[in-house]
Amino acid sequence: MSPRTRNIVVGVAAVVLLVTVVGPFVYINFIKDDPPERLSLDDVTTTTTAGGGTSTSGAAAAGVEGDWEVAAGSIVGYRIDETLFGQDSEAVGRSESVTGGVTIDGTTVTDASFEVDMATFESGESQRDGQFQNRIMEVEEFPTATFVLTSPIELGAEPAAGQEITATATGDLTLHGVTREVVIDLVAQRDVSTFAVEGSVTVTFSDYEIDDPSGGPASVGDEGELEVLLVFRR
Repeated sequence: MSPRTRNIVVGVAAVVLLVTVVGPFVYINFIKDDPPERLSLDDVTTTTTAGGGTSTSGAAAAGVEGDWEVAAGSIVGYRIDETLFGQDSEAVGRSESVTGGVTIDGTTVTDASFEVDMATFESGESQRDGQFQNRIMEVEEFPTATFVLTSPIELGAEPAAGQEITATATGDLTLHGVTREVVIDLVAQRDVSTFAVEGSVTVTFSDYEIDDPSGGPASVGDEGELEVLLVFRR
């Protein structure tokens, strides 16, 4: 091999290294925004009345019994570990297009359900969102995901305003047209006129007949995490 040819080969190898290794490393670690933190009750904004004023403590006197609806500030999201050109990263997408409600009889949650519009998830990466909506989740055929409580949740006692309680929700999660029973550990906190619930559950893609989400330079495993932060108001 002549010196000139050797120099060309070395140059090409350097360019390949730059594009496939150095470029993604710089993008993921120095340019790309960090993925958002996990959803938590700290993300819930201060409760206000319809007129814009702060809710009064008198609203809390009504107790927790009755029907509650999913309100503004509710979020459903996914979180998936991915590898891009050998660099570890995290894909996070979220939607605020959530509806549903809860019924509490005494101190027992007797009914609960929520639904999310699958076409409204955004991750900050248009290419990823396109893959999510089309090839992966096929949202035109399966436009919503739902959760329906199948076992009552016993609260034990009525929580005071500001008090955090833990609970376990057992129910049917329907995703990509497939329904599976899931158990979600929840943390809830009551405000003066609302209460908020946050939790997460691991979802195995093959259980819901979701094809391997890996595509192009991005590689992921067979599971991800479903995160929920639900705010309820009467």
